[in-house]
Amino acid sequence: MTGFIDGLLNVSPLVAYIAVFCLVFAEDALFIGFVIPGETAAVLGGVVASHGEVDLATMMALVVVAAIIGDSVGYEVGKHLGSRILKTKALTRHSGKLENAQDLLRRRGGSAVFLGRFTAFFRAVMPALAGTSRMPYGRFLAYNAAGGVVWGIGFVLLGFLAGNSYETVAKTAGQDIAVVIAAVVVAALVAWHLRSRRRERRRAAAQRQDSAPGS
Repeated sequence: MTGFIDGLLNVSPLVAYIAVFCLVFAEDALFIGFVIPGETAAVLGGVVASHGEVDLATMMALVVVAAIIGDSVGYEVGKHLGSRILKTKALTRHSGKLENAQDLLRRRGGSAVFLGRFTAFFRAVMPALAGTSRMPYGRFLAYNAAGGVVWGIGFVLLGFLAGNSYETVAKTAGQDIAVVIAAVVVAALVAWHLRSRRRERRRAAAQRQDSAPGS
């Protein structure tokens, strides 16, 4: 990942814009979110902006547009290919998570599209599931756009602030201390993410137990 960041910092601004746009777009349109979560690309875009290589506002706009268009393509894929999408190897390996995503969509409708934007697996599959369920595109687009704006601006800004903070610490306290602080921040974020996933699993298990016959 460090090599990828260095590569983005050493390419022209146009190439950096295109690389981040394509990664965010492809997460939902082509399901590469199973390999490279879109927030990783969005955060990297913010880091590149923090180094002055690209314009922050332009990067935010591109990430938001890529997220919205990518979701729209994913919606059309689900609408036209339907159940065939659900039978692909990439999804059958995650049948439990897929059932949770479908359950969330049934219960929340358009809100699930918005909320799904903030969970890696749901973000990759929710547009296709919305298309498969024949959710009206106008409704889908409204929630999709709202989620794309909040998510895109938030994660690009997170990368921008993290990049600037790292540079400030490195200049004032030295590179070694900056690395330690960065590692602590990353560890805290990972711990928070794992705790959130555990809560989601417990909530899903409780919902399945409540919906089981005779419960």
